[in-house]
Amino acid sequence: MKQMTPADELISYLTPKLGLEIHLGAWLAIDQERINDFARVTGDVQWIHTDPERSARESPYGATVAHGFLTLALLPCLTESNHPDFFQNNYPGMRYRVNYGLNRVRYPAPVVVGSRIRARTELLELEKVGDGVQIISRYTVEIKGVEKPACVAEFVARVYP
Repeated sequence: MKQMTPADELISYLTPKLGLEIHLGAWLAIDQERINDFARVTGDVQWIHTDPERSARESPYGATVAHGFLTLALLPCLTESNHPDFFQNNYPGMRYRVNYGLNRVRYPAPVVVGSRIRARTELLELEKVGDGVQIISRYTVEIKGVEKPACVAEFVARVYP
């Protein structure tokens, strides 16, 4: 009888969770300071993000809005995947994870300054890749009180023993 590898064991552990929501993050407030910090780091200082007075007058949203890429960049925080206990609780037998990329990203609704957002994680696909496992998850970033999500992204990760 062939012994299961750590990758096989992880696939066996995660398979019953396919198609299910596996995590719901905490709400995070998006303030102007966070938006401005992101603008400085990325060089995207467009007024719709950084000028509250002009945005109040001219923006269709009546206020500044977060960059779509800021929402995307917050996914490790919103999914709590950077929490020390996250890795071992979700990927038993694995030592490290590699961000392999994104399949698809959309921004259906703007994140207006002062909004609160959180992320839901749904497990979509599992595949053994060498001695590791490729995991595809859907992240849906909700805006409190808004019907449409701020961001929907398919995240591809690879985890290894």
